[in-house]
Amino acid sequence: MKSFHVFKQTFFHIKKSFLPLSILLFISINCLAQEQTRAELASQVPGQLTPSQNLNLDQYIQSPTGQLSPLQPGSLPAQDENAVYPFGFNLFNSGIESSRESGINPNYLVTTGDKISVQMWGAVNFAQVLTVDTQGNIFIPNVGPVEVGDIPAASLNQIVTNQVRRVYTKNVNIYINLLTATPVGLFVTGAVSKPGQYAGLSSDSVLHYLKRAGGIDPLRGSYRKIQVLRNDTLVKSYDLYEFLKLGKLSPFSFQDNDVLLVAEQGSVVNVEGTAKNPFSFELSADESSGIQLMNYALPFVEASHVAVSGIRDGNPVSVYLSISEFESFKIEDGDSVLFNNDIRPQVLSVSVSGSYLGPSFYAVTPDARLQDVLSLIEVNPEHAAIDSIYIKRKSVAEQQAELLSDSLYRLERSVLTAPASSEGEAAIRIQEAQLITQFIERAKEVEPLGKVVVTNNGVAANIRLEDGDEIVIPEKTDLIQISGEVLIPQAIVYREDAVLSDYISAVGGFTERANKSRVAIIHANGLVAFSETSNGSYWLGQGSSLELQPGDQVLVLPKVDNKILQAVKDITQIIFQIAVAANVATD
Repeated sequence: MKSFHVFKQTFFHIKKSFLPLSILLFISINCLAQEQTRAELASQVPGQLTPSQNLNLDQYIQSPTGQLSPLQPGSLPAQDENAVYPFGFNLFNSGIESSRESGINPNYLVTTGDKISVQMWGAVNFAQVLTVDTQGNIFIPNVGPVEVGDIPAASLNQIVTNQVRRVYTKNVNIYINLLTATPVGLFVTGAVSKPGQYAGLSSDSVLHYLKRAGGIDPLRGSYRKIQVLRNDTLVKSYDLYEFLKLGKLSPFSFQDNDVLLVAEQGSVVNVEGTAKNPFSFELSADESSGIQLMNYALPFVEASHVAVSGIRDGNPVSVYLSISEFESFKIEDGDSVLFNNDIRPQVLSVSVSGSYLGPSFYAVTPDARLQDVLSLIEVNPEHAAIDSIYIKRKSVAEQQAELLSDSLYRLERSVLTAPASSEGEAAIRIQEAQLITQFIERAKEVEPLGKVVVTNNGVAANIRLEDGDEIVIPEKTDLIQISGEVLIPQAIVYREDAVLSDYISAVGGFTERANKSRVAIIHANGLVAFSETSNGSYWLGQGSSLELQPGDQVLVLPKVDNKILQAVKDITQIIFQIAVAANVATD
């Protein structure tokens, strides 16, 4: 094992050169307008119809609001971050239109009761609104019945024109327009929030009618077994998973008194963990393997194992499988499936900050140590303080945050539960509690740095690295930073003959709130020490004899008002704890 002295000497024996480096790279369809006004028709066939022949179409034009009731809100429960919701649960809380304007979908199929405007001019003048009869025909004088039932609205003009030209072959112009679509009444029932009968157009989607009924009940309704019944006969089935996953929703022409039935929920499996779709999924009869569930849940690439818990033969079971084993595993109703990333990293990611050249990230083996990485880092010895290297470690920062949180909790509990022997003392305790609560809220915002001191007297401890470690190489400086409870916080040029009291005097001295007896010294290598400015000693001895070095930071901490007798010890401890963990002075 190389000592840090060898590492240091290597830097200074290379003239104007740098260490070698190994670098790792990381790496609508526009619909046809069907609604026509008299002015629009006249503009299309000017001068061809007499005033008596012009039609008043207002009675056939639906109002902009239509005949449908407003969108009804869904019955979904308030979202709970700990709950597992069914796949597609927010489908009916989204922007599905619940009402339509008077425009007709070009794919709408003409049905009994629809109003069709027929205009002919030239050798024959004819203008009339015809109603589609029960046999799906309209009757045009001298032409006879023309079958229009189940014809798409976009094809209506061409089909009727072809029939008329079989009689009037020359000098006759024809214009056909579908004015209104006959609304249908659909019964929506089963596992929906608001079963009942709802009006709409035959070309409206199944989502439209389900939305009108408040949506599928997320706790008991099936998203995969939706049936359209006509005279008690199944005429259409829907699986909304095809729409949710693939965008497939086949069109269907509903008829009056059709029944839209949402079946009860089938076998359900809950999915949690590292998956793109952490929902509960309803499985069809032929879907029972893990690979079929994965097609819906879409586990992330890093998912390596699966925990499955459920009931088999009346007994609870729990298994832990690899992803490959889970693909052929048979899942059953009520199972809970947890996708998990359970492979330890074979490569650690270590970053570098401060004064360095070259890459800022390195990939090392799990057993790599500090000096292994230091030998790869390229630095300029004239600028880098290589004898003051330290590490920022996430696990240490988490521990510091946890210890600080525990201290704040004890302080809060001791203050809020302090007894009072009189009304006057109780009033004082209330005021103290308010001040300390404000202090606690500020202290909770402090983010510990997680410093690990690894250098002492220029020698670095060859510790094992952890994933996410940040190796800090401080910049060489001739300054000393003085901050905290001083009159003029600023940086002062280092002097070899100066002591701590000289630097304090150079920034105007202490403030009235300063803790003059204990001053924190934060060395460039991350070590935090304390010095006492009065007689006696505390940790590193008297301030007058403490030797400061360039790059050090002098942090004057605030003192706690001695009037708060009950909490002064705890608050002082927390202030010093924050100074060590985050290098800041909290007042």
